[in-house]
Amino acid sequence: MDAMTVRARTFAAVLISALAVTACSSPSGSTTAAPTTSDSVPTLTADVVREYDRGDDAFTQGFEIDGDVLYEGTGLEGSSFVRRTSLENMTELERVDLPSDLFGEGITVDGDTLWQITWQDGVAIARDRDTLTEQRRVNYDGEGWGLCTEGRGTPDDRLVMSDGTSTLTFRDPTSFDAVDTVDVTLDGNPVERLNELECAEDGSIYANVWQTFDIMRIDPETGKVTAVIDGTPLWNSMSDSDRGGADVFNGIAQIPGTDRFLVTGKFWPKIFEVRFTDTAPVGQN
Repeated sequence: MDAMTVRARTFAAVLISALAVTACSSPSGSTTAAPTTSDSVPTLTADVVREYDRGDDAFTQGFEIDGDVLYEGTGLEGSSFVRRTSLENMTELERVDLPSDLFGEGITVDGDTLWQITWQDGVAIARDRDTLTEQRRVNYDGEGWGLCTEGRGTPDDRLVMSDGTSTLTFRDPTSFDAVDTVDVTLDGNPVERLNELECAEDGSIYANVWQTFDIMRIDPETGKVTAVIDGTPLWNSMSDSDRGGADVFNGIAQIPGTDRFLVTGKFWPKIFEVRFTDTAPVGQN
């Protein structure tokens, strides 16, 4: 079994490393969880507008668009990197590898800074948005999973971070200090394993739920889930060969000024441009 598989994140890895290797060796684990449903909020689907082919070397942890650039942060110790890609033609513009002892996680752009967090290293890296050059590091407590910027471009902007629980932590974009938290619930129950985040233009926060095809649309003021998005059709649309090396659903980035998002997964060879709608795509029942 290769080192990348061994290092793939699981909760079991924190407790029993041998079980972690088994648990994350099969990407089919992401297909076993039934889509989450609720009587109180709508279930939306991801209606595909366009597909983009890409390499299958990205263990995607962070996904965000700023202007005409798609930023992506990836994970795995010894293999983590962050890159800038042209949104126009999906050509890689810059790429920077993390030190081999760091496990990369979520990213977000705030002004001229790209923030990148790490899984269990307790380190956040501030980078130059255009060159990806590291500028400074700050430390934080606990795990880092997803990251986005709420109110980007406004005086009241703040970072939003997930740590694999049902809690989102709001952080100062300059100091990275925690300033507030909110607990995410669906029908009054906590939504655990919140992962990659996207702070959308409508004020909502979108969050992948690890090891599922669910994306939760969250009201950041109350923490209540306002819609559940089922991404299962995206997985089903890929060929057997595409799914063979693919891992869990992870990665959400709104295309600025539109109602469309780019979504993908860890080691997925495709990026999907989608709309989240309350009707099934053509050909789906």
